[in-house]
Amino acid sequence: MQAWRVHRNGEPSEVMELEQADRPTPGEGQVLIAVRAANINFPDALLCRGQYQVRPPLPFTPGVEICGETADGRRVLATPALPHGGFAEYVVADEAALLPAPEALDDAQAAALHIGYQTGWFGLHRRARLQAGETLLVHAAAGGVGSAAVQLGKAAGATVIGVVGGPEKAAVARELGCDLVIDRHGEDIVAAVKEATGGRGADVVYDPVGGEAYAKSVKCIAFEGRVVVVGFASGAIPTPGLNHALVKNYSIVGLHWGLYNTKDPAAVRACHDELTALAAKGVVKPLISERLPMADAARAVQRVADGTSTGRIVVLPSGGTR
Repeated sequence: MQAWRVHRNGEPSEVMELEQADRPTPGEGQVLIAVRAANINFPDALLCRGQYQVRPPLPFTPGVEICGETADGRRVLATPALPHGGFAEYVVADEAALLPAPEALDDAQAAALHIGYQTGWFGLHRRARLQAGETLLVHAAAGGVGSAAVQLGKAAGATVIGVVGGPEKAAVARELGCDLVIDRHGEDIVAAVKEATGGRGADVVYDPVGGEAYAKSVKCIAFEGRVVVVGFASGAIPTPGLNHALVKNYSIVGLHWGLYNTKDPAAVRACHDELTALAAKGVVKPLISERLPMADAARAVQRVADGTSTGRIVVLPSGGTR
Protein backbone atom coordinates (compact mmCIF):
# COMPACT_ATOMS: atom_id res chain seq x y z
CA MET A 1 0.00 0.00 0.00
CA GLN A 2 0.99 3.67 -0.23
CA ALA A 3 1.78 5.46 3.01
CA TRP A 4 3.46 8.67 4.10
CA ARG A 5 6.24 7.88 6.55
CA VAL A 6 8.47 9.94 8.83
CA HIS A 7 12.00 8.61 9.35
CA ARG A 8 13.34 11.63 11.26
CA ASN A 9 11.72 14.50 13.12
CA GLY A 10 11.40 17.91 11.53
CA GLU A 11 9.07 20.08 9.49
CA PRO A 12 6.35 18.01 7.75
CA SER A 13 7.26 19.10 4.21
CA GLU A 14 10.86 18.01 4.84
CA VAL A 15 10.42 14.71 6.70
CA MET A 16 7.24 13.15 5.28
CA GLU A 17 8.03 10.66 2.48
CA LEU A 18 5.51 8.82 0.31
CA GLU A 19 6.51 5.15 0.19
CA GLN A 20 5.29 1.64 -0.51
CA ALA A 21 4.71 -0.14 2.79
CA ASP A 22 3.18 -3.34 4.09
CA ARG A 23 -0.39 -3.22 5.29
CA PRO A 24 -0.50 -3.06 9.10
CA THR A 25 -1.55 -6.23 10.89
CA PRO A 26 -4.39 -5.92 13.43
CA GLY A 27 -3.53 -6.92 16.99
CA GLU A 28 -5.85 -8.24 19.66
CA GLY A 29 -9.09 -6.27 19.64
CA GLN A 30 -8.10 -4.32 16.52
CA VAL A 31 -9.52 -4.20 12.99
CA LEU A 32 -8.05 -3.37 9.57
CA ILE A 33 -9.71 -0.36 7.89
CA ALA A 34 -9.46 0.91 4.32
CA VAL A 35 -9.01 4.69 4.52
CA ARG A 36 -11.63 6.69 2.61
CA ALA A 37 -10.66 10.12 3.98
CA ALA A 38 -7.98 11.32 6.42
CA ASN A 39 -8.41 14.70 8.08
CA ILE A 40 -5.32 16.81 8.79
CA ASN A 41 -4.94 18.04 12.38
CA PHE A 42 -2.34 20.24 14.05
CA PRO A 43 -1.14 17.23 16.11
CA ASP A 44 0.01 15.66 12.83
CA ALA A 45 2.52 18.48 12.49
CA LEU A 46 3.58 18.05 16.12
CA LEU A 47 4.07 14.32 15.51
CA CYS A 48 6.39 15.11 12.61
CA ARG A 49 8.34 17.54 14.77
CA GLY A 50 8.55 15.10 17.68
CA GLN A 51 6.67 17.56 19.89
CA TYR A 52 3.40 15.70 20.48
CA GLN A 53 2.58 14.09 23.84
CA VAL A 54 2.68 10.73 22.05
CA ARG A 55 5.97 9.94 20.31
CA PRO A 56 5.66 6.85 18.11
CA PRO A 57 8.85 5.02 17.15
CA LEU A 58 10.48 5.99 13.86
CA PRO A 59 9.52 5.43 11.12
CA PHE A 60 5.82 6.17 11.55
CA THR A 61 2.85 7.39 9.53
CA PRO A 62 1.05 10.52 10.83
CA GLY A 63 -2.71 11.01 10.58
CA VAL A 64 -4.76 10.93 13.76
CA GLU A 65 -8.33 10.62 12.43
CA ILE A 66 -10.00 8.97 9.46
CA CYS A 67 -13.24 7.90 7.91
CA GLY A 68 -12.86 4.40 6.52
CA GLU A 69 -14.47 1.10 5.71
CA THR A 70 -14.06 -2.19 7.55
CA ALA A 71 -13.83 -5.55 5.81
CA ASP A 72 -17.49 -6.23 6.65
CA GLY A 73 -18.58 -3.00 4.94
CA ARG A 74 -19.10 -0.69 7.90
CA ARG A 75 -18.36 3.01 7.31
CA VAL A 76 -16.65 4.20 10.49
CA LEU A 77 -14.69 6.98 12.17
CA ALA A 78 -11.45 5.94 13.83
CA THR A 79 -8.29 7.18 15.47
CA PRO A 80 -5.62 4.93 13.91
CA ALA A 81 -3.22 3.06 16.18
CA LEU A 82 0.17 4.70 15.80
CA PRO A 83 2.74 4.17 14.34
CA HIS A 84 0.32 3.32 11.50
CA GLY A 85 -1.46 6.66 11.08
CA GLY A 86 -4.11 7.77 8.65
CA PHE A 87 -2.09 9.10 5.72
CA ALA A 88 -2.07 5.64 4.18
CA GLU A 89 -4.40 3.37 2.26
CA TYR A 90 -4.98 1.12 5.28
CA VAL A 91 -4.85 1.52 9.06
CA VAL A 92 -5.60 -0.52 12.14
CA ALA A 93 -7.71 0.78 15.01
CA ASP A 94 -9.26 -0.50 18.23
CA GLU A 95 -12.60 -2.12 17.45
CA ALA A 96 -14.13 -0.87 20.71
CA ALA A 97 -13.40 2.77 19.85
CA LEU A 98 -14.90 2.78 16.33
CA LEU A 99 -17.78 5.18 15.76
CA PRO A 100 -20.37 4.93 12.99
CA ALA A 101 -19.89 7.60 10.32
CA PRO A 102 -22.89 9.96 10.20
CA GLU A 103 -25.06 9.28 7.16
CA ALA A 104 -25.69 13.01 6.70
CA LEU A 105 -22.00 13.66 5.96
CA ASP A 106 -19.73 12.56 3.13
CA ASP A 107 -16.42 10.87 3.88
CA ALA A 108 -14.36 14.05 4.12
CA GLN A 109 -16.91 15.78 6.35
CA ALA A 110 -17.30 12.70 8.52
CA ALA A 111 -13.55 12.40 9.04
CA ALA A 112 -13.53 16.00 10.31
CA LEU A 113 -16.44 15.53 12.72
CA HIS A 114 -14.42 13.43 15.12
CA ILE A 115 -11.60 14.97 17.20
CA GLY A 116 -12.26 18.67 16.58
CA TYR A 117 -15.98 18.49 17.30
CA GLN A 118 -15.58 16.11 20.23
CA THR A 119 -13.00 18.51 21.66
CA GLY A 120 -15.37 21.43 21.13
CA TRP A 121 -18.33 19.65 22.68
CA PHE A 122 -16.43 18.48 25.77
CA GLY A 123 -14.72 21.85 26.13
CA LEU A 124 -17.88 23.93 25.89
CA HIS A 125 -20.34 21.63 27.64
CA ARG A 126 -18.42 19.39 30.06
CA ARG A 127 -15.64 21.77 31.07
CA ALA A 128 -17.06 25.28 30.62
CA ARG A 129 -20.78 24.51 31.08
CA LEU A 130 -21.69 27.03 28.38
CA GLN A 131 -25.25 28.36 28.76
CA ALA A 132 -27.65 29.81 26.21
CA GLY A 133 -27.37 33.60 26.16
CA GLU A 134 -23.73 33.66 27.27
CA THR A 135 -20.93 35.16 25.18
CA LEU A 136 -18.34 32.77 23.77
CA LEU A 137 -14.97 34.03 22.50
CA VAL A 138 -13.27 31.64 20.07
CA HIS A 139 -9.65 32.09 19.01
CA ALA A 140 -8.56 30.85 15.55
CA ALA A 141 -12.25 30.82 14.65
CA ALA A 142 -11.63 30.00 10.98
CA GLY A 143 -9.39 27.02 11.71
CA GLY A 144 -10.35 23.38 12.07
CA VAL A 145 -10.72 23.37 15.87
CA GLY A 146 -12.06 26.92 16.10
CA SER A 147 -14.68 26.49 13.37
CA ALA A 148 -16.11 23.50 15.22
CA ALA A 149 -16.36 25.53 18.44
CA VAL A 150 -18.12 28.36 16.59
CA GLN A 151 -20.79 26.03 15.23
CA LEU A 152 -21.26 24.26 18.55
CA GLY A 153 -21.45 27.59 20.39
CA LYS A 154 -24.18 28.82 18.06
CA ALA A 155 -26.02 25.50 18.44
CA ALA A 156 -25.94 26.03 22.21
CA GLY A 157 -27.55 29.46 21.90
CA ALA A 158 -24.46 31.52 22.71
CA THR A 159 -23.39 34.81 21.18
CA VAL A 160 -20.12 33.94 19.43
CA ILE A 161 -17.19 36.30 18.93
CA GLY A 162 -14.51 34.91 16.62
CA VAL A 163 -10.88 36.02 16.55
CA VAL A 164 -8.97 35.47 13.29
CA GLY A 165 -5.84 36.63 11.50
CA GLY A 166 -6.52 38.41 8.21
CA PRO A 167 -9.49 39.38 6.00
CA GLU A 168 -9.79 35.99 4.26
CA LYS A 169 -10.19 34.19 7.56
CA ALA A 170 -12.55 36.91 8.78
CA ALA A 171 -14.85 36.20 5.83
CA VAL A 172 -14.82 32.48 6.66
CA ALA A 173 -15.66 33.17 10.31
CA ARG A 174 -18.63 35.32 9.30
CA GLU A 175 -19.92 32.58 7.03
CA LEU A 176 -19.65 30.14 9.94
CA GLY A 177 -22.08 32.29 11.91
CA CYS A 178 -19.94 34.40 14.23
CA ASP A 179 -21.95 37.32 15.61
CA LEU A 180 -18.79 39.42 15.69
CA VAL A 181 -15.43 38.84 14.02
CA ILE A 182 -12.23 40.45 15.30
CA ASP A 183 -9.17 40.55 13.03
CA ARG A 184 -6.25 40.42 15.46
CA HIS A 185 -3.94 41.88 12.79
CA GLY A 186 -5.62 45.26 12.94
CA GLU A 187 -8.03 45.32 15.87
CA ASP A 188 -7.71 45.45 19.64
CA ILE A 189 -9.22 42.18 20.89
CA VAL A 190 -9.72 43.36 24.46
CA ALA A 191 -11.39 46.64 23.51
CA ALA A 192 -13.61 44.98 20.89
CA VAL A 193 -14.83 42.29 23.29
CA LYS A 194 -15.58 44.78 26.04
CA GLU A 195 -17.44 47.07 23.64
CA ALA A 196 -19.50 44.18 22.26
CA THR A 197 -20.46 42.98 25.74
CA GLY A 198 -21.15 46.34 27.34
CA GLY A 199 -18.03 46.06 29.44
CA ARG A 200 -18.91 42.66 30.90
CA GLY A 201 -16.47 40.55 28.87
CA ALA A 202 -16.70 37.01 27.51
CA ASP A 203 -18.30 34.34 29.68
CA VAL A 204 -16.35 31.53 28.03
CA VAL A 205 -13.08 31.67 26.08
CA TYR A 206 -12.12 28.76 23.83
CA ASP A 207 -8.36 28.93 23.31
CA PRO A 208 -6.48 26.49 21.05
CA VAL A 209 -3.73 29.07 20.47
CA GLY A 210 -2.10 30.02 23.79
CA GLY A 211 0.57 32.70 23.97
CA GLU A 212 -0.70 36.23 23.33
CA ALA A 213 -4.24 34.94 22.70
CA TYR A 214 -4.44 33.70 26.28
CA ALA A 215 -2.94 36.89 27.69
CA LYS A 216 -5.56 39.02 25.96
CA SER A 217 -8.39 36.65 26.87
CA VAL A 218 -7.95 37.07 30.61
CA LYS A 219 -8.06 40.85 30.15
CA CYS A 220 -11.59 40.61 28.77
CA ILE A 221 -13.00 37.68 30.72
CA ALA A 222 -16.31 38.19 32.52
CA PHE A 223 -17.06 37.76 36.23
CA GLU A 224 -17.21 33.99 36.83
CA GLY A 225 -15.93 33.44 33.27
CA ARG A 226 -14.21 30.25 32.15
CA VAL A 227 -11.11 29.99 29.96
CA VAL A 228 -10.86 26.61 28.25
CA VAL A 229 -7.23 25.75 27.46
CA VAL A 230 -7.36 23.49 24.38
CA GLY A 231 -3.87 23.74 22.90
CA PHE A 232 -0.91 25.92 22.01
CA ALA A 233 -0.90 26.37 18.24
CA SER A 234 1.15 29.56 18.68
CA GLY A 235 3.96 27.49 20.14
CA ALA A 236 3.94 29.57 23.33
CA ILE A 237 2.59 27.98 26.51
CA PRO A 238 1.15 30.65 28.86
CA THR A 239 2.16 30.93 32.49
CA PRO A 240 -1.08 32.07 34.14
CA GLY A 241 -0.98 34.52 37.02
CA LEU A 242 -3.18 32.78 39.56
CA ASN A 243 -3.46 35.99 41.57
CA HIS A 244 -5.18 37.50 38.52
CA ALA A 245 -7.65 34.59 38.35
CA LEU A 246 -8.36 35.10 42.06
CA VAL A 247 -8.89 38.85 41.85
CA LYS A 248 -11.10 38.71 38.73
CA ASN A 249 -12.96 35.56 39.85
CA TYR A 250 -12.57 33.45 36.71
CA SER A 251 -11.69 29.80 36.11
CA ILE A 252 -8.96 28.25 33.98
CA VAL A 253 -9.89 24.76 32.83
CA GLY A 254 -7.82 22.35 30.80
CA LEU A 255 -9.10 19.97 28.17
CA HIS A 256 -7.32 16.85 26.95
CA TRP A 257 -10.05 15.10 24.98
CA GLY A 258 -8.00 11.94 24.48
CA LEU A 259 -8.30 11.12 28.19
CA TYR A 260 -12.04 10.60 27.83
CA ASN A 261 -11.35 7.62 25.57
CA THR A 262 -9.81 5.80 28.51
CA LYS A 263 -11.45 7.51 31.51
CA ASP A 264 -15.04 7.75 30.21
CA PRO A 265 -15.56 6.09 26.81
CA ALA A 266 -19.33 6.08 27.33
CA ALA A 267 -19.24 9.89 27.33
CA VAL A 268 -17.40 9.85 23.99
CA ARG A 269 -20.14 7.64 22.52
CA ALA A 270 -22.87 9.88 23.91
CA CYS A 271 -21.13 12.94 22.47
CA HIS A 272 -20.91 11.25 19.07
CA ASP A 273 -24.63 10.54 19.17
CA GLU A 274 -25.27 14.22 19.90
CA LEU A 275 -22.96 15.37 17.11
CA THR A 276 -24.57 12.92 14.67
CA ALA A 277 -27.99 14.33 15.54
CA LEU A 278 -26.77 17.90 15.04
CA ALA A 279 -25.26 16.93 11.68
CA ALA A 280 -28.52 15.29 10.60
CA LYS A 281 -30.35 18.54 11.38
CA GLY A 282 -27.76 20.56 9.47
CA VAL A 283 -26.87 22.51 12.61
CA VAL A 284 -23.19 21.54 12.36
CA LYS A 285 -21.28 20.76 9.18
CA PRO A 286 -17.48 20.52 9.13
CA LEU A 287 -15.87 23.24 7.05
CA ILE A 288 -13.84 21.40 4.41
CA SER A 289 -11.65 23.90 2.60
CA GLU A 290 -9.79 21.37 0.44
CA ARG A 291 -9.97 17.71 -0.59
CA LEU A 292 -6.55 16.57 -1.77
CA PRO A 293 -5.03 13.44 -3.31
CA MET A 294 -2.50 11.42 -1.33
CA ALA A 295 0.44 12.99 -3.17
CA ASP A 296 -0.30 16.43 -1.70
CA ALA A 297 -0.48 15.38 1.97
CA ALA A 298 2.95 16.58 3.11
CA ARG A 299 2.51 20.09 1.70
CA ALA A 300 -0.94 20.28 3.28
CA VAL A 301 0.29 19.22 6.72
CA GLN A 302 2.95 21.93 6.46
CA ARG A 303 0.30 24.56 5.72
CA VAL A 304 -1.66 23.48 8.79
CA ALA A 305 1.57 23.66 10.79
CA ASP A 306 2.20 27.19 9.50
CA GLY A 307 -1.35 28.35 10.32
CA THR A 308 -2.14 29.40 6.75
CA SER A 309 -5.09 27.04 6.20
CA THR A 310 -8.77 27.56 6.94
CA GLY A 311 -11.23 24.93 8.07
CA ARG A 312 -10.15 21.37 7.43
CA ILE A 313 -7.94 19.94 4.70
CA VAL A 314 -8.75 16.31 3.99
CA VAL A 315 -6.59 13.76 2.20
CA LEU A 316 -8.37 11.22 -0.03
CA PRO A 317 -6.11 8.18 -0.55
CA SER A 318 -8.10 7.03 -3.57
CA GLY A 319 -7.63 10.43 -5.23
CA GLY A 320 -11.37 10.89 -5.48
CA THR A 321 -13.66 13.70 -4.32
CA ARG A 322 -15.55 11.98 -1.53
